[in-house]
Amino acid sequence: MTKEIILTGDRPTGKLHIGHYIGSLKNRVMLQNTGKYDSYIMIADTQALTDNARNPEKIRNSLIEVALDYLAVGLDPEKSTIFVQSQIPALFELTTDYMDLVTLSRLERNPTVKTEIKQKGFGDSLPVGFLTYPVAQAADITAFKATLVPVGDDQEPMLEQTREIVRSFNRTYNVDVLVEPKGYFPPKGQGRLPGLDGNAKMSKSLGNAIYLSDDAETVKKKVMSMYTDPNHIHVEDPGQVEGNTVFTYLDVFDPDKDTVAQLKEDYQKGGLGDVKIKRYLNKVLEAELAPIRERRQKYAENLDAVYDMLYQGSQKANQVADQTLQEVRDAIGFNYFKNRG
Repeated sequence: MTKEIILTGDRPTGKLHIGHYIGSLKNRVMLQNTGKYDSYIMIADTQALTDNARNPEKIRNSLIEVALDYLAVGLDPEKSTIFVQSQIPALFELTTDYMDLVTLSRLERNPTVKTEIKQKGFGDSLPVGFLTYPVAQAADITAFKATLVPVGDDQEPMLEQTREIVRSFNRTYNVDVLVEPKGYFPPKGQGRLPGLDGNAKMSKSLGNAIYLSDDAETVKKKVMSMYTDPNHIHVEDPGQVEGNTVFTYLDVFDPDKDTVAQLKEDYQKGGLGDVKIKRYLNKVLEAELAPIRERRQKYAENLDAVYDMLYQGSQKANQVADQTLQEVRDAIGFNYFKNRG
């Protein structure tokens, strides 16, 4: 039976946090362990360069941190190919080929790109590479002929852009070389995790995240500082559950749904303090994060082995991507010297 092919990854701009874990990493491990997929997991350093070109050290330093986080959560290089984007030359030629099939106005209409440009406040300093990164993503996906791309809901416009490029390429050159991918989205309620401060988004830049590498004491301090219900001043006051970050986290992380339901009821009636529910959440998070932290520390003791894993994965990925590139060259008619030398 032919396996479906998965392509996914992360930008190395810092350590990964529990939002990444819930939103994507946990699903990647689950899919990997079914044995039904060929998984390619990319550390997207070139994509990270689109808005960090003047600070490449940030990317270089983050590369190993992301790799450690991958291994810590259970991504297995024996089951998944973990590789570094910049080490795959075929991706850049594919990007160039695809750019000629996409209009500037279409890129500017991409809602995900529009939102991210606004968030980053580029103004007149928008890098061309950032505007065109949906094309580069299409190259990443199609280079491995991925059929399934695990992403958040907000990334669907990026996948649609890839599908458009696939259709345009195959139609233009009258071939059936590239494959249209579909998205694999997190289960309902397990998408984007809010920040500790109640902000709709947990992110490195906002400083409102719990990292997979945080030690137990740091996690506890962050949990105890979490946003709850600002009107729940006294223990006996009725509390609001909706929009309360602590209960949002409990819904996601605590497998004991009956206990969570009871805590919600008690909190809403009054008589349950924020400190108590935060201590309970800390216990729940520690049960999930402690094994991850221990594995991460173990891998960190032998970084040479981690770099070797990335090298071997990149070598394997390079062979696959280069095969697709040759097919693309054949379709365009650019393999002038294929039978020479």
